[in-house]
This record gives sequence, structure tokens and C-alpha cells, in this order.
Amino acid sequence: MRISSLPHVLALAIVSLFSHDPAAAETATPPAVTLAEIDTAFTRGVDFLVADQNSDGSWGSATRTKHINIYAPLPGAHQAFRAGATGLALSGLVDSADARPETLAAIEKCAIWSIENLPLLRRADQTTTYNVWGHAYGLRSLVRLHEKATDPEKKARYKTLAQQQIDLVGRYEDINGGFGYLDVFDDFTSQRPTGITTSFSSATVLLAMHEGREKLGLILNEKVVSTSLDSIKRQQNPDKTYAYSHNHILRPRADINRPAGSLARSQACNAALRTLGREGISDEDIIEWADRFLTREGWLSIARKRPKPHDIHFKISGYFYYYGIYYFTESVRLLPPEKQKPYAEKLAALIVSKQEKDGSWWDYPLYDYHQPYGTGYSLMALSWCKKVISVTP
Repeated sequence: MRISSLPHVLALAIVSLFSHDPAAAETATPPAVTLAEIDTAFTRGVDFLVADQNSDGSWGSATRTKHINIYAPLPGAHQAFRAGATGLALSGLVDSADARPETLAAIEKCAIWSIENLPLLRRADQTTTYNVWGHAYGLRSLVRLHEKATDPEKKARYKTLAQQQIDLVGRYEDINGGFGYLDVFDDFTSQRPTGITTSFSSATVLLAMHEGREKLGLILNEKVVSTSLDSIKRQQNPDKTYAYSHNHILRPRADINRPAGSLARSQACNAALRTLGREGISDEDIIEWADRFLTREGWLSIARKRPKPHDIHFKISGYFYYYGIYYFTESVRLLPPEKQKPYAEKLAALIVSKQEKDGSWWDYPLYDYHQPYGTGYSLMALSWCKKVISVTP
């Protein structure tokens, strides 16, 4: 190759990498993994979380900062981040079914932290509602603690706390219905948020609530459920892409709202609408988006570990990645059992291939919360994969 041709070759490579043609980012599925390899990944992930746990039983902290940080008013934003990351890490540990004494001790230690801290979680101030993530994933972890517990007194306490998380998060439903995480765009403040409702935040809260109702018999505020579903539906496009937020509804072809930008949140939003009884999400829709996710996972993966949010094609952020991995399972589990196994096998291979040398999984440098939340998401998703692969002929 002549030196003079190098600029042309590099230009072609850059065009290919950042092309809006979805085929440019399609990736081959990693080689299939065995159940033994899945078990090894579980052990490594659990070992990371046990070693990474804070002395008080939680996970994550406000350390490991960088020059580009997520807006986080003190101290409430970090209380919310820690609650969310801790809920995910604890859920991952429980779902792993790891029965080693050190794992059980870590779970019990976190249970004590959850009992003491989750009832205190509130929004940091009128500009943020990051606490909705803490309530949603705290609720998920409490459901798992309840299922794992054998002592009736503990089970009753976990159920009471889980109901409390549902009631608390309901206070932060947006005035237009649904849930968001920022409220910084108005010149006034109000008791209920009036910020940007996001389709995926609403789906996250609703799916956690549904799990609590199905497994613990918790009581939901049906008005909150209905208006939140309405919010997701308003943000849905005919092709089952979802606007990033309510503010994006009038810009459906903006980069972040197009199929590649919606790749992760379509899984969660489709699952929420279908699970909570809204018509319009068929098996074919679930299959189409599952196939898209596996085929075009590269759109999301290119953004992994980039320090600045939304600075790449389709405004994708690194933290879309493991969110999408987990909610892929929430969506595909709605298919008939005989159709789930191929997806479980491919997703398991993908998750195992992304595990870090220290046993963690992470996608975005968020202070010191990213490894616990990424590992929690991955262990929860891998647990579903293993169950489907193991029991499906």
C-alpha cells in the first residue's frame, strides 16, 4: 500500500464506523458457552462483589471522580446512586444462587443496610429525582430477600419495606405521568416533579412494581400505573422505538430516538407495556427487537466505557449497555418457553465475553458505582440465561 493512500483508507474506516447504516455496526454473536463456563463467570462476578462491598454492607461511593461528572447535588444524589447500585448488586448476588458462606454473609450484611437506609431515600433537591432508581432497584432486592428468607418475621419486614418503596416512588411521579430523573428545565419548582419524563425510567419503575405485586402481593396505585403507561405509550413510535423523553416526542427522527438509539430502552418499554396489560406489543415485536439487539449490539458496545454521555453516534451513552442486557431478559421471558432458549444461549455468550479481568462488568465510569451496578445487571441476566438453557429441551 502506498503511503499516499493511507488517508483514503482511514477515511473509509471512519465512515464505516460511524455510518448511520445499521449494518455497519452489526456484530457476530460470540461463540456459544457451556454451563460450566457460565458457572465460572458467576463465581468470578460474585467474588468481585463480595470483595468490593463497603464495610457498611452497601456498594459504591462518590470516589474515583473524573473531570466530566454526572450532575449530582450533594448528598442526596449519591445516596440515590448508592441505593440503586446496591439494589442491583444485592439482586445479582441472590440471583446467582451462590451458597458459599462469604456470599451469604455479604447478602445478610446488605440486608441490614437496606433496612436502615432505603426508608430514608428521597430526592436530592428539586432538580433531580435520581432516587426513583434507588426505589426501583431497592424494591427488586427486597423482593429477593423476601423470597430467600425462611424466618416469618424477616419475610414480613421485607414485605413491609417493599410496599414502602412502592409508596415512596409514587410520590415522585411526574405531573404529566411517568417517571424521570431530572427536573432542571423550569423556572419554578413544585412538590411533584415537572421535569422530563423518560420512557425507560417509567418502564424501570413499573416493572419493579409489577414484580413486587406478582411475587409478594404488594398493592399498586392503579392511577400511577395507568398514567405511567400512558406516558410510555405517548413516547412510542409506530416501529416500537421510544423517544428518550417526553421532550423528544416531537423529534421522533432525532438520532437518539431512532432504532439504534432506542435499542436498549425498547426492550424495557415493550416489556412494561406488555407485562402491565397494555395492548399492542406482540410476540413478533418482542422477537424483532431481541433480534435487533443481538445483531446490532455493536451500536451500544462502541459506547461502553466512554467517559462523556451521549458523545457518540445516535447519542448513545455507555450506561445504556448493561441496562439493555438485563431488560432484554425482561422482554424475551414473555415469549413462549420454546422460543426463549436460542436467545438465552446467545445472550449468555455475549455476557461472558464482556466480563472484565477482575470479574466485574461495567459500561460507564460513574464515580465508583459502575462496577457494582454493571455486575448486578449481568448476574441477574446470566441467572435467567442459565435457567432457560438448563430447563428447556
